[in-house]
Amino acid sequence: KTLVEERHRHRYEFNNEYREQMEEAGMIVSATSPDGRLVEVVELTDHPWFVACQYHPEFISRPNRPQSLFKDFVGAALDNK
Repeated sequence: KTLVEERHRHRYEFNNEYREQMEEAGMIVSATSPDGRLVEVVELTDHPWFVACQYHPEFISRPNRPQSLFKDFVGAALDNK
Protein backbone atom coordinates (compact mmCIF):
# COMPACT_ATOMS: atom_id res chain seq x y z
CA LYS A 1 0.00 0.00 0.00
CA THR A 2 1.10 3.55 -0.49
CA LEU A 3 -1.07 4.98 2.29
CA VAL A 4 -1.71 3.27 5.60
CA GLU A 5 -3.61 4.82 8.46
CA GLU A 6 -3.00 3.52 11.97
CA ARG A 7 -3.92 4.76 15.40
CA HIS A 8 -0.90 6.08 17.25
CA ARG A 9 0.36 8.61 19.70
CA HIS A 10 3.74 10.26 19.50
CA ARG A 11 5.29 10.32 22.91
CA TYR A 12 8.72 9.75 21.45
CA GLU A 13 9.99 10.32 17.98
CA PHE A 14 12.96 9.51 15.81
CA ASN A 15 15.59 12.26 15.71
CA ASN A 16 15.89 13.14 12.02
CA GLU A 17 19.38 14.56 12.61
CA TYR A 18 20.55 10.92 12.60
CA ARG A 19 18.39 9.71 9.73
CA GLU A 20 21.03 9.87 7.00
CA GLN A 21 23.61 8.08 9.18
CA MET A 22 21.13 5.37 10.09
CA GLU A 23 20.08 4.85 6.47
CA GLU A 24 23.74 4.60 5.42
CA ALA A 25 24.17 1.90 8.08
CA GLY A 26 21.29 -0.18 6.67
CA MET A 27 18.13 1.17 8.26
CA ILE A 28 15.18 1.66 5.92
CA VAL A 29 12.58 4.30 6.72
CA SER A 30 9.49 2.42 5.53
CA ALA A 31 6.85 4.94 6.54
CA THR A 32 6.60 8.57 7.53
CA SER A 33 3.86 10.97 8.48
CA PRO A 34 2.05 12.53 5.50
CA ASP A 35 4.30 15.60 5.69
CA GLY A 36 7.43 13.38 5.86
CA ARG A 37 8.68 14.91 9.11
CA LEU A 38 7.97 12.02 11.49
CA VAL A 39 9.44 8.57 10.96
CA GLU A 40 6.67 6.05 11.59
CA VAL A 41 8.22 2.68 10.63
CA VAL A 42 11.81 1.48 10.21
CA GLU A 43 13.34 -1.81 9.08
CA LEU A 44 16.85 -3.24 9.14
CA THR A 45 18.27 -4.76 5.96
CA ASP A 46 20.72 -7.15 7.62
CA HIS A 47 18.22 -8.74 10.01
CA PRO A 48 15.84 -11.62 9.20
CA TRP A 49 12.88 -9.62 10.47
CA PHE A 50 13.17 -6.26 12.19
CA VAL A 51 10.33 -3.77 12.05
CA ALA A 52 9.89 -0.96 14.54
CA CYS A 53 6.77 1.17 14.46
CA GLN A 54 5.40 4.22 16.21
CA TYR A 55 1.79 3.15 15.86
CA HIS A 56 -0.05 0.57 17.94
CA PRO A 57 -0.92 -2.53 15.89
CA GLU A 58 -2.49 -4.09 18.98
CA PHE A 59 -5.33 -1.55 18.81
CA ILE A 60 -6.78 -3.12 15.66
CA SER A 61 -5.84 -6.75 16.35
CA ARG A 62 -8.49 -9.23 17.34
CA PRO A 63 -8.00 -12.85 18.49
CA ASN A 64 -9.37 -14.16 15.20
CA ARG A 65 -7.94 -11.33 13.04
CA PRO A 66 -4.46 -10.19 14.13
CA GLN A 67 -2.93 -7.12 12.54
CA SER A 68 -0.57 -8.14 9.72
CA LEU A 69 2.54 -7.04 11.62
CA PHE A 70 1.90 -9.76 14.23
CA LYS A 71 1.22 -12.42 11.60
CA ASP A 72 4.42 -11.52 9.75
CA PHE A 73 6.44 -11.57 12.98
CA VAL A 74 5.19 -15.03 13.96
CA GLY A 75 5.79 -16.29 10.42
CA ALA A 76 9.37 -14.98 10.45
CA ALA A 77 9.98 -16.53 13.87
CA LEU A 78 8.80 -19.91 12.59
CA ASP A 79 10.93 -19.60 9.44
CA ASN A 80 14.07 -18.69 11.42
CA LYS A 81 13.90 -21.03 14.40
